[in-house]
Amino acid sequence: MIVSGVANRPSRLEDLLDARLLARLDRLDVRSLKMFPGKLQGERRSKKRGQSVEFDDYRPYVPGDDLRFIDWNVYARFERLFVKLFLEEQDLALHVAIDASASMHAGAASGNDGWSKLLFASRLAAALGYIGLVNSNRVGMTVFGRAGQDAPVMLPDVRGRSAVPRMARFLLDAVWPEGEGPAVTGGRAGAAAEFNRALTAVAKARVGKGVMVVVSDFLINGGYEAGLRSLAAAGGYDTTCVQVLSPGELEPEKALSMGGDGAVIGDVRLTDVETGRASEITVTAELIRAYKKKLDAYTGALGQFCLAREMNHVLVRSDADLGEVITRTMRRVGVVG
Repeated sequence: MIVSGVANRPSRLEDLLDARLLARLDRLDVRSLKMFPGKLQGERRSKKRGQSVEFDDYRPYVPGDDLRFIDWNVYARFERLFVKLFLEEQDLALHVAIDASASMHAGAASGNDGWSKLLFASRLAAALGYIGLVNSNRVGMTVFGRAGQDAPVMLPDVRGRSAVPRMARFLLDAVWPEGEGPAVTGGRAGAAAEFNRALTAVAKARVGKGVMVVVSDFLINGGYEAGLRSLAAAGGYDTTCVQVLSPGELEPEKALSMGGDGAVIGDVRLTDVETGRASEITVTAELIRAYKKKLDAYTGALGQFCLAREMNHVLVRSDADLGEVITRTMRRVGVVG
C-alpha cells in the first residue's frame, strides 16, 4: 500500500496505476453523452456527418447540395440523384481538475492515511488521463488548492500515448512535490476563493469543447457554487463532479471509540485543516445521527445544483476500488465507455 508520506510518496505512474488496472483501462475510451466537435481532426468517429474520412450512407439530392458528392453510379442505375454522406472523425478533449487542498488529505481509516482522498483523486485523474491519451484525445489537467501554490497549476493539452509520461510527471510533481510530504495541516482560509478562482481559470482557458471532470471533496468553506457556475456559463463542457469522501467522513462512528453498549462516546477536539480553528465536542450517538443527516443534505444539495446545470454528480469513497469506479461509476455517467 502506498503511504502518503515523504519517504513513500508516489513518484511514478506505476505507483498510481498497476499493470492489471492499466490492462483494463486499455479497453476503454473517453466519451461524452453530448457529441462535441473538437478543434483538431482526430481519431474519433462522430455522429456528425461531414465531408471526409469514411462513407456512411446516402440521402436524396436537394437543390444546393455540393455536386461533387453526387453518386453518378447510383444515378445510372436508378435515374435518381443521391448524395454520399460520410462519418467525420472528431477530436474529444478531456480536462481533469484536482482539488489538492488540506481537507483532501483525510485518510481512509483512523491511523491509516494510505488511501487518502487526495491519493484517490490522483489515481482517478491518472486513470482518466491515461484512457484519454491512449485513444488520441487531447488531455489537460489543473491542480489547485495545495499549500504553497499561489495559483492553479495547469498542464496544457497533450495528446497521444507518448504523452502519458508527461501527464504522469505533471500530476506527481503538482500534487506530491519531491522532498515534501502532503501538507495535512495549516491550509489557507480562503478555500472557496481558491476553488472558485481555479475553476473560473479553467473555464476561461477552454479550447474547443469536451469532457470536464472535477475531483474534490467539495467541502468548501464559503461554497463551491461560483466555480461551478463559471464552468456552466463557459459552455462546451460535459461536466462530471466527482465528490470523494473518506470512510471516516461517511461513517464517523467507525473511526471513533465505541462504548460497550455500542453507543458512540467520547470528548474530542476537532481542528479544521483549512482554517486552523478548533472545537471541543462530546461525541454521542445523537450527534452522529445529526451529522449524517447534514452530510446527506449537503451532498444532495450538491447533486441538485449540478443537475440544474446539466452536470453529473457522483459520490465515491476514498477506499473504493478504482477499477470498479472507472468501469462502473464513470461508465454509468457517460465519462468512459
